[in-house]
Amino acid sequence: MKKSMRIFALSLMLFMFLPLTTTQAQLFDKGDKVLSFGIGLGATYDYHWSAHYSPTSPVFWVTGDYCLREDLGPGNLGVGAVIAFGTYKHVIDDEVSRYGRFMIGARGTYHFTDLVDKLDLYGGISLGAKFGNTYYNPDPWDYIMEEVFAGARYYFTDNFSAMSELGYGISWIKLGVSLKL
Repeated sequence: MKKSMRIFALSLMLFMFLPLTTTQAQLFDKGDKVLSFGIGLGATYDYHWSAHYSPTSPVFWVTGDYCLREDLGPGNLGVGAVIAFGTYKHVIDDEVSRYGRFMIGARGTYHFTDLVDKLDLYGGISLGAKFGNTYYNPDPWDYIMEEVFAGARYYFTDNFSAMSELGYGISWIKLGVSLKL
């Protein structure tokens, strides 16, 4: 399982950064709004530091991106928001406790334009807060959520695309669909 995840991640990174240079229409122009949603695989928060923690569901997430500025170097600047939720369990001495984590934050993206027909390549960061209860801290306010990611959206129509993001934050890999509004 670990080997196949590594191969998938490396293949995705290779595909995203191949120097393909056919000039096409921009997929993320000034004023465009894109809503994305899906699941995250390989959650990175809360239980990564201990063998006692394990996920009980994938991370469910929704993002929104708005193209704020065009022609900023070789790409366009986007801003938006992210909301995510995941569950996990803590097991110690045969005692099982279940916990939830709600994450909300602001998101900034940089979209590389005119590289590949129907493919929107981008990178970005998110910064926000994580809420929920944990074994070590039952206080609902927990701590800062930060995320760094690289992503791609492949448009099947002018307004519908499949998407994937690879990074560290909400999850290692996010898979989903996007709708241009």
